[in-house]
Formats: sequence, C-alpha cells, structure tokens
Amino acid sequence: MFRRTFWFSTGVAAGVWATTKVNRKLRQLTPESLAATAANKALETGQRLKDRAVGFALDVRDNMAQREAELGEALGIDADPELPAPRRYAAIENDRSSPKYIENTTYSHNRNEDH
Repeated sequence: MFRRTFWFSTGVAAGVWATTKVNRKLRQLTPESLAATAANKALETGQRLKDRAVGFALDVRDNMAQREAELGEALGIDADPELPAPRRYAAIENDRSSPKYIENTTYSHNRNEDH
C-alpha cells in the first residue's frame, strides 16, 4: 500500500513539475515575450556601443590635445597667440531708391506645374 502511495505521489509531483516547466517555456515563446526580450537585448547592445563610442571619442580628444602640444612645442608655436585687432570694412550700400521689378515674366510660381 505504501509503495503504491509513494509511486502515485511521485508521478503526481513529476506531472506537476513537467506541466509547470512546459507552461513556463510556452510563455517565453509567445510573440510578446520574444519581442520584449529582443528589445531588452537591443537596448543593452546600444548602451554598450554608446559607452564604447564615448570612450573612443574621449581617447581621441586626449590624444589630439597631446599631439597638438607636441607639434606646438616642436614648431615653437606659442600656445596663446595674440589675436590681431578687429578690422572694419565699409559696408556695401544697396541702391534702394529705384527698385527693379520684373513684370510680365514667363516664370510661373505654381510648383505643381511640373508634376
């Protein structure tokens, strides 16, 4: 009697465990779950790429500043050169006293004409 009860209980437990596993796997394979998983992985990948790109840009900026300092030192260029005084140019005056209008043109302003 105890043997039958033991094996019956074992079979029920195995059935519940297997049903739970199958239902969990089926929920993971629904289109909504797959879409959410893909979106999460895409976001993680995008974040990693952004972090790498920012790190690369910072490395480039640091190395660029270092190389500019080396070249300036080698060429004897002053780091803070004095800027020349601003120059003033006379403005070109437009003659607005007699505006010129083109009348009777053949140009059409209708943009739908070519279509």
